[in-house]
Formats: sequence, C-alpha cells, structure tokens
Amino acid sequence: QVYLVESGGGAVQAGGSLRLSCTASGGFFLRYVMGWYRQAPGKERELAASITRYGSTSYAESVKGRFTISRDNAKNTVTLQMNSLKPEDTAVYYCNAHFPGMDYWGKGTPVTVSS
Repeated sequence: QVYLVESGGGAVQAGGSLRLSCTASGGFFLRYVMGWYRQAPGKERELAASITRYGSTSYAESVKGRFTISRDNAKNTVTLQMNSLKPEDTAVYYCNAHFPGMDYWGKGTPVTVSS
C-alpha cells in the first residue's frame, strides 16, 4: 500500500505559477512511475505529466512547455511546477503511483485559474 499526500494547490490568475508537491509513504518509491493527473468539472480524469524512476518524462500536449514534473527519490517526493497557467488548467490535481497492475492515488488538490 502506498499513501500519497498532495499539497500546493490554490487559486491564481492566468499567467501565474503554482507548484504542486506529492509525498509518498508506505511503499518502495523507486518501483513506481509517478504521475500527476487532473480532472476538470464535468470531464474525465486525464494524465498531465509522468516521470519514471530514471527521470524520463511525458507530458500531455496541452501542458508541454508550461509544466515540469520532477522527482526526488531520496525524499519520496514528486513535484509539478506549473507556469503560464490558463483558465483551462482549472481542475483537481491528483498524484498517482503506477506499477503494472497497481495504481495508488492521493486525495487531490484543487487548482483554480481565473482569467
């Protein structure tokens, strides 16, 4: 069992920045691909960014060039730096730990971007 706790969400104006953090406990952090998903009101949850244990990253087209995901394997943390935020980035952001056959989720942290 892996426990994930997110922090750093909030309200910001368009063009601003936020930094989300997720701390994992209870599992072997290195075995998981870590990701940030988001779910906007009335929409399905979607992957925003992910990072492997080796630091290989993947981004949704909508966030490329604006969001940066990173992880600190010594501290069991994964961070999402979000710059140039847009109103369409408004969503609840969820931290995810993935291993084939397993997915663990945090409770989510809300991000609201006003125009």
